[in-house]
Amino acid sequence: MQTDCNPMEVNGVSQSEENELNGFDGTDIKDMRLEAEAVVNDVLFAVNNMFVSKNLRCADDVAYINVETRERNRYCLELTEAGLRVVGYAFDQVDDHLQTPYHETVYSLLDTLSPAYRDAFGNALLQRLEALKTDGQS
Repeated sequence: MQTDCNPMEVNGVSQSEENELNGFDGTDIKDMRLEAEAVVNDVLFAVNNMFVSKNLRCADDVAYINVETRERNRYCLELTEAGLRVVGYAFDQVDDHLQTPYHETVYSLLDTLSPAYRDAFGNALLQRLEALKTDGQS
């Protein structure tokens, strides 16, 4: 006996209904440009310059970020679901032959690229802790 039924509807719940029940309504797909903007805003205080590329194509699955470290080294970073990695050694430059590792966070990536970033991040953390200590004593 052959039936025409969607396997997801066997339990009486359609795919779209199940997605809604699981909190997925089709709007949870990440927009990498928005993710990239958030990355930039998180660490802009600890680098010379950082911005989402306007010249390289951003899509739902990839965005490019240009960063200049405090040492004045320039990089083009690729942001994907896999993480962040260096794809070029100049703004808006993508070298397809470059095989650099992915980093889960921008903090990890910048920590490997820039000792001055590490210092700036540590100093900002200390200042924040001092401010919390001062607030707690008043």
